Amino acid sequence: MNNNLSLDTYRVIDANLNRLKEGIRVVEDILRYKQNNKTLAQQLKALRHKATPPNSEQLLQYRDSVNDVLRPSTKSEQNRSTLRSVVTANFKRAQESSRVLEELYKLIDIDTSELYKKIRYDLYTIEKEVMLEEF
Repeated sequence: MNNNLSLDTYRVIDANLNRLKEGIRVVEDILRYKQNNKTLAQQLKALRHKATPPNSEQLLQYRDSVNDVLRPSTKSEQNRSTLRSVVTANFKRAQESSRVLEELYKLIDIDTSELYKKIRYDLYTIEKEVMLEEF
């Protein structure tokens, strides 16, 4: 870990790693079990596994989910009317998190920053393919 960064910066990284992987997993499972789309589910699974940096276990020490000021759900988070809206929300969640990680890892390791940029663009591509299908 970079000693020049605040503990809260690592907390942001930890939260966004979780958010990224959770968002990918939701879409992955819908494509796997509901759509039976093996190809896209495998692509998402591969992205989810790539999203784990080598030091991810060290990040646990910075986690403070109990005191997260936005822990309660917002109305928009509770409003999902279709499977499509669930997929859309989780693609956006994963893309936004990968952008945060891309920016913060510029302070730590440029190669890891580039990894999260690639993951974000891969998610854009997969999202287009998924959302152009009917479900």
